[in-house]
Amino acid sequence: MNHITRRAVLATAIAAGLSAAAPSAKAAEFINLLTGGTSGVYYPLGVALSEIYGQNIKDARTQVQATKASVENLNLLQAGRGEIGFALGDSVKMAWDGNKEAGFPGKLDKLRGIAGIYSNYVQIVASKESGVTSLAELKGKSLSVGAPKSGTELNARQIFEAAGMSYKDLGKTEYLPFAESVELIKNRQLDGTLQSAGLGVASIRDLASSLPINVVAVPADVVTKIGAPYTAATIPAGTYDGQTADVPTAAVGNFLITHSGVSDETAYQMTKLLFENLPKLTAAHAAAKAIDVKKALDGMPVPLHPGAERYYKEVGLIK
Repeated sequence: MNHITRRAVLATAIAAGLSAAAPSAKAAEFINLLTGGTSGVYYPLGVALSEIYGQNIKDARTQVQATKASVENLNLLQAGRGEIGFALGDSVKMAWDGNKEAGFPGKLDKLRGIAGIYSNYVQIVASKESGVTSLAELKGKSLSVGAPKSGTELNARQIFEAAGMSYKDLGKTEYLPFAESVELIKNRQLDGTLQSAGLGVASIRDLASSLPINVVAVPADVVTKIGAPYTAATIPAGTYDGQTADVPTAAVGNFLITHSGVSDETAYQMTKLLFENLPKLTAAHAAAKAIDVKKALDGMPVPLHPGAERYYKEVGLIK
């Protein structure tokens, strides 16, 4: 075999090797779901979604990442370090506006909407022993307001401001995730916790089953003062052990957000599969009962991803 022929054979072998490698070189679709703390609502819903996507999106490999929730998720999406994430509506709006105080380095212009899902309820719970039954009675008491610059903590700041209060009025302010806040209350090292989550969140259920609690109202006039995207809502009696009456509070919508670097087909599948698998999501957490395709675009704070838009056109939500 002369050197020219040998070179031709070698070139053919390399080309054949490359074409054989092509399918494996096409990386599997990787979907990293950004959630929140493991004792919140985002995490179990994220686990359920990862299973749905893994089983139904061709060649998809999925992963669930526990995070500090809204603000961290939005910053990770902007950086391309996640494909879909959960976030509170007010956090999404602040991210799009580039609100530095809220924890965003600048305008997060790559964020794109998938769907509005369910509302978070601001749930302020204190041990009965603390004697706290109203916002005003939190003065001088110790309260955990959520992880620093989390969606929950941004909610806490806005509630306090609208009520004419600030963290300075508290005896002590802790910035802790849900489960840790509850452990401190159980150990009598903390009077109360403010948690922004779906109704029946595991952390507060756990607390209420361990010791008597008071669910503290956020009055409607305080909610009106904050305005959109907050709405007046009710924590129904019996949501937690020992809660015998309805308690007024504030609600704010949760959204599933992606980024512009995610392909149209993947965003389409992520949207479609969300609404086609609601029973599986409801089995993961009761908050998913409130997910309704007819409300999916209500108050969406960022532009829709074109893939999600395609789905909403198919179901007649967008003409």
